[in-house]
Amino acid sequence: MLDEASGGAASGADMSGEVVTAALLVIGDEILSGRTKDKNIGHVAETLTGMGIDLSEVRVVHDDEARIVEAVNALRGAYDYLFTTGGIGPTHDDITADCIAKAFGVPIDVDPRAVAMMRERFKPEELNEARLRMARMPQGAELVHNSFNKVPGFWIGNVIVMAGVPAIMQAMLEGVAPQLRVGRKMLSRSVRADMKEGDIGSELRALAGEHPDVSVGSYPFWDETRIPNTNIVVRSREEGALEAAVAAVEAMLGRMRAGRPA
Repeated sequence: MLDEASGGAASGADMSGEVVTAALLVIGDEILSGRTKDKNIGHVAETLTGMGIDLSEVRVVHDDEARIVEAVNALRGAYDYLFTTGGIGPTHDDITADCIAKAFGVPIDVDPRAVAMMRERFKPEELNEARLRMARMPQGAELVHNSFNKVPGFWIGNVIVMAGVPAIMQAMLEGVAPQLRVGRKMLSRSVRADMKEGDIGSELRALAGEHPDVSVGSYPFWDETRIPNTNIVVRSREEGALEAAVAAVEAMLGRMRAGRPA
């Protein structure tokens, strides 16, 4: 099968050496009001990173047509993939599908394929007007299978539209993952510094300058004894470069620890 959204590359293809990017658009007033705590960003980021897709940007927008359309068009043009979560349920404020159709300039209607999927779960009399809203798809969209409750998401162009409920979103992401074009994975190593972030900042900046092709970041935390500590995370697509930078970090920390007063 060919992945038209990625220029005809084979679905699930590992484009060795290529960087594949994605954005995530989180849609819903309930997220911005704080009533619902988002649990999808971390899962999407972890899943895509593990596959070899860089999640490069996340936006959160209200249930507002103009804002959603604007964000969709901006993000789908900037990245290889745009994933969206939220706003494809059965109620009047679930407007994501309509907004995606407007962004692409295509009509939207009840899709018989989606209805057939939903019949695997719902009795005929349960497929009322509200539930049939979830079967409305933009013209030209492919369905995203959902093993959790049989209500599909959809994929049009390079935009993959998923539910906001975490369990359903995860099922949809699992369903679409094998069809995604992936690139070379970002490798990562974490080194525990056993020092405060402020104590190593200058030395770490110099080290990062000596390894310009490697990402070096510091992340403070409180350890099990509630003492401030730091994790240094090194990231690269090249294993050799990664290992060299990790060795440099460990050597730097060793020198600094040795120089500490007794």
